[in-house]
Amino acid sequence: MIKVERLTKRYGPTLAVKDITFEVEKGEIVGFLGPNGAGKTTTMRILTGFLPPTSGTASVAGYDVLEEPLEVKKRIGYLPETPPLYPEMAVEGYLDFVGRLKGITSADVSGRIENVVDKCSLGDVRGKLIAQLSKGYRQRVGLAQALIHDPDVLILDEPTAGLDPKQISEVRQLIHQLSGEHTIILSTHILPEVQTIASRIIIISDGKLEASDTPENLMARMQGHESVLVEIDGPPEDVEERLMAVEGVNGVSRKNGHGGRTSWEIDTGEDAAIRSEVARTVVESGWGLYEIRSVGMSLEDVFLQLTESEPDVVEADAAPTEETVEPAIAEATPADEPPPPDNNEEPSKQEGAGTS
Repeated sequence: MIKVERLTKRYGPTLAVKDITFEVEKGEIVGFLGPNGAGKTTTMRILTGFLPPTSGTASVAGYDVLEEPLEVKKRIGYLPETPPLYPEMAVEGYLDFVGRLKGITSADVSGRIENVVDKCSLGDVRGKLIAQLSKGYRQRVGLAQALIHDPDVLILDEPTAGLDPKQISEVRQLIHQLSGEHTIILSTHILPEVQTIASRIIIISDGKLEASDTPENLMARMQGHESVLVEIDGPPEDVEERLMAVEGVNGVSRKNGHGGRTSWEIDTGEDAAIRSEVARTVVESGWGLYEIRSVGMSLEDVFLQLTESEPDVVEADAAPTEETVEPAIAEATPADEPPPPDNNEEPSKQEGAGTS
């Protein structure tokens, strides 16, 4: 569905994206991760047609972003970090406006509005001004505008930024519901969120591709060996000595315990399976064994290992050519589209343009 080959973006002497290559299959939810300044937003804006690449190619549903940009935009729904909303417009009027900009016919636009209002749970606020909505509802309206033309691909940039825990949970559930119907690229700094939602993770740092795999495979690959956590009721000095004597154990570190028991984390050699031998050692020593389990590397640990060097690139946000981009309009059509309808409820584009 999405294919990126040797993609590079340069701002003067600075490389923001450096020769990256990846693919995203139909129906996947892919977490797109990297520290600030790593090139995430630049890459997403190239995919959506907002920025041209310096070199390399990118295609969506078989259409090249440079050669057939309008065909690409028809197949992409984009939610930037700040949703492209007009606060003075009512929710339903805004969705009607965006739908017409994206080429939905008058006969079909009402049905599409009903569809996204239902998907995004906007029924209770469809008649309200966007300015009166909470941040959570504004994010939902932003998702609705990205979905209204039923795109093949959704690109979501920090969709839960600034939301409270309840709102974050609601947006996550919505993204889960959209999986399968749409291919989704999700950029976020909330790593547990990616681990919960994404089927695959792409990590970039300093403009370069560092990893592309499932969360489970990434954590297992970076771990390289098994760590085991045990909780034992026994004299700590003797316990440490006996654990170190188990074949395959490279090191033992003492953790906090409770109730007179002590927890230990055991580092092992590569491919060493030691849990059964550790359990046997504890039982034969006459000590109580209260817990024994493998300890995996967290996604945060993986992320930090892969991105430990400080990036020196410029994100697309800093490029002066982007300051005037109008996301809701640029996503769908050329710049000569008509302004929004001028009535008491929906102000002109000129009045709302500063909000996106």
